[in-house]
Amino acid sequence: MKTVAVIGAGLAGVEAANQLAKRGIRVRLFEMKPKKFSPAHKSENFAELVCSNSLKASRLNSSAGLLKHEMKTLGSLVMESAERYSVPAGGALAVDRDLFSEYITEKIKQNPLIEIINEEVTSLPEADAVIIAAGPLASEGLINAIKPLTGQGLSFFDAAAPIITRESVDMSAAFLASRYERGGDDYINCPMNKEEYERFYEEITKAERAPTHSFDERKDVYEGCMPIEALASRGKDTMRYGPLKPVGLVDPRTGHRPWANLQLRKENAEGTLLNLVGFQTNLKFGEQKRVFSLFPALKNAEFVRYGVMHRNTFIDSPRLLNSDFSLNADRKIFFAGQITGVEGYTESAASGIMAGINACRLLEGKETLTLPKTNILGALARYISDETVKDFQPMGANFGILPPLENKIRDKQERYMKIAERGVEDLEKFLKENDVTA
Repeated sequence: MKTVAVIGAGLAGVEAANQLAKRGIRVRLFEMKPKKFSPAHKSENFAELVCSNSLKASRLNSSAGLLKHEMKTLGSLVMESAERYSVPAGGALAVDRDLFSEYITEKIKQNPLIEIINEEVTSLPEADAVIIAAGPLASEGLINAIKPLTGQGLSFFDAAAPIITRESVDMSAAFLASRYERGGDDYINCPMNKEEYERFYEEITKAERAPTHSFDERKDVYEGCMPIEALASRGKDTMRYGPLKPVGLVDPRTGHRPWANLQLRKENAEGTLLNLVGFQTNLKFGEQKRVFSLFPALKNAEFVRYGVMHRNTFIDSPRLLNSDFSLNADRKIFFAGQITGVEGYTESAASGIMAGINACRLLEGKETLTLPKTNILGALARYISDETVKDFQPMGANFGILPPLENKIRDKQERYMKIAERGVEDLEKFLKENDVTA
């Protein structure tokens, strides 16, 4: 029986292992936890969510929704768990992160074809194929092991938002609503008037930031996870056009749109914990409590986890990888997860699905696959392996990487739905032609 070594039991690693085992391939899954943890990971479970508990939009006529459809069609373990342990979040798919990870961990551990090896990988293991599914916090030992294959890794800062208790929110200064009335009243909105916002802006721009670790020497910040204080430093109104945008909301107390608005999202199924949406930060813990408590609704907020900033490492994929996630120099070595430059939870998990499927096909003597360019995952795979991309930066799901429709449609939502429907149709046809089953 063929054996594939999968390095890392994060979102990409568990998806890769699951796909291989379903196809009768023996898997040796290497995970350094619980013997060793990265600076941001705390749980011993697999597929731990660190930055947020949201997997983004669910509706099909969104890039995130189309990607979720692709993953479910391919038999995603991550989507299976996410839908089982979802929590209300308007139009987004958010999960109880503990139950989500526990379910995936048990599924992997109970699979007789998957052997768990709890140790840090410092040299590539012997196997018929290897999938390196490291996340943004790959250990120094693993980085040194893959440097001969990839050269020097790149890095940028990634930041996580604080979590507070639901009971500590002053609801007399907040209101329940989803933006544009999409979904139920799943968000707690914390409005500010102009005077309150200007004071908040003044305090956050002078708040003291936490020192970074010795391995975090670069100052490149990925736009999609920009620390709120870094965004504020760009100008007085940048936060009001970002995570504090009041558009689509009406404060029932005034009958008007707030000057600025912070949204809180459920962090767990019970709704006892709340995430400050878009408030990734690297402020010192005391400063976070002082400054974020300036929101009237958060004046007595109880912080159960403060925001943190950590390193994100990824390889120069356009020079190194094929669109099937295999290494140019050695087709039996695959990469998956954020180390490839796909950005986001579902994007990382989806890359693991394709790496697992393709490793299996390679060992069976079949042609490896890249999904159609009209699919989010197919387009992402092509993007990260496109040699014409020079200043390579991580890419998440978006309709901009898909080819335009033949017939132009002015209405954006109608256009997005047609793009999604095209992707669904092309995926079904592709999988049937290539005899791929979930």
